[in-house]
Amino acid sequence: MSRRILLSANMRNPEFNSESRRKGLDGLARFASVDYYSGELTDDEAAGVVGVIASSSRIHEGFYEAATGLRIISRWGVGYEKVNLEAATRHGVIVTIAPEHMVTVAEYAIAQWMATLKRVYTLNRLSHNGDFSLIRTYEAAETTLGLYGFGRIGQAVAERAKPLLGDKGRLLVYDVRPDIAELAARFGAEPVGDPIDLFRECDTVSLHVSGADTIVTYDLLCAMQPHASLVNPSRGTLVDDVAVNRAIVEERLWYYVVDDPVDGPRAIHKGHPRIICTNHNAGMTDASAVRLDHRTFGQVADALEGRQPAHIINPDVLDHPRVRSFLARS
Repeated sequence: MSRRILLSANMRNPEFNSESRRKGLDGLARFASVDYYSGELTDDEAAGVVGVIASSSRIHEGFYEAATGLRIISRWGVGYEKVNLEAATRHGVIVTIAPEHMVTVAEYAIAQWMATLKRVYTLNRLSHNGDFSLIRTYEAAETTLGLYGFGRIGQAVAERAKPLLGDKGRLLVYDVRPDIAELAARFGAEPVGDPIDLFRECDTVSLHVSGADTIVTYDLLCAMQPHASLVNPSRGTLVDDVAVNRAIVEERLWYYVVDDPVDGPRAIHKGHPRIICTNHNAGMTDASAVRLDHRTFGQVADALEGRQPAHIINPDVLDHPRVRSFLARS
């Protein structure tokens, strides 16, 4: 049976073709034939597979059971909710992520923060409708920015936001990490002890939280000021879509920006001029795509050559007999 490396069909997107990608694919072809897949991974796709550069689609346990030569699932990104981590670990498959887009997402958050303060989306709509009125907008240095979540991306946002806030603006942060007070101080930020304080005091709140659980409810949204905005470059599921749509309609906040397309649970937002939806694009630039390719191609090559790849998210798998059989130990 010929060995195969499966790549997400997203990697055929011509928007991100590059010489670096072509060279990387040629490098992978030294180990096995390179095939593409779309949708979910099941046992139907498992024959001969030794490595996967995975999309965000679900990977079923049947795939792990049937892919007896599989060494690694390398996520082209950082989300791994649908990888089925327990099944991967149980079957001796290394799972890695590629945290190569922190700067890209931070820049997206800054761009949306500024766009909402300047009412860019409203001004554009008014102008296209023949209304050339002047409306009230805001200067960053006179406002308060709140960051819900203060990991690597939140810190990258803080680093870029602080000069724009200047001496008069405030930067508030909320996180459950035990070192939040010390960490906030390093960035000139003020920690708050409860999310509702963030939503109540800030002119803009930006979400930088991992996971998929809903954390922003109608009660939190009702605490916001009517001119304030919520920016969500993380996961659409972090915010209750029905609740935020209701809150916008009731003018409890001005904009909701979410890096998720208007489909599925977010179809409720279709056509609303103050709910801005982008298509999972916050982490995508020419440069970040090259970095993601380089990282994931390297992780697969490492596993196939018996080296421990970077950014393993199931480290317990290193003691699995299947992994010990191919991974070189120093």
